[in-house]
Amino acid sequence: MAVNSSVASVKLTARQSLLHQLFGDHHGWLFDRLRARLGCPSDAADMASETFAHVVALDDPHSIREPRALLTTIAKRLVYGSWRRRDLERAYLETLAGEPEQFAPSAEQQALAVEALVEIDRMLEGLSSRARAAFLYSQLDGMTYLEIGRELGVSVPRVHQYVVQGLRACFGARL
Repeated sequence: MAVNSSVASVKLTARQSLLHQLFGDHHGWLFDRLRARLGCPSDAADMASETFAHVVALDDPHSIREPRALLTTIAKRLVYGSWRRRDLERAYLETLAGEPEQFAPSAEQQALAVEALVEIDRMLEGLSSRARAAFLYSQLDGMTYLEIGRELGVSVPRVHQYVVQGLRACFGARL
């Protein structure tokens, strides 16, 4: 029993040492890249920290062969995700601004709606822009397949395929 805990302790120490080295060797570099890209040191610091949190969550950090390539990939995904979230929030708030004040949702309802929009965006992120648009036109705007086809410049059967792709993205194997 003592041997197993000793081996586990050595593995943990090796993992911690590797993660500490990765952070020390690459944090400044990543922060500088993010600061140049985002133009804001605070946002860059947040993204760099979140990137390293993703690295810490990896099952086997010893398998990292190109740390800067991995860090760049993770950071880009996080940055693009934050930009998508901001765009969704902005579009939602612009839509709310056009509504009469008596129909305005509470701050809590707004936050829940933004969370739902971000979750829908995450589920649909693997779809082409046309498939995503067709699905949203169908589900949110109640447009017919013929109307969607005209809007997107595609056939009705193609619209059907796009909507099915969107349904699969949202509901997966339950279809």
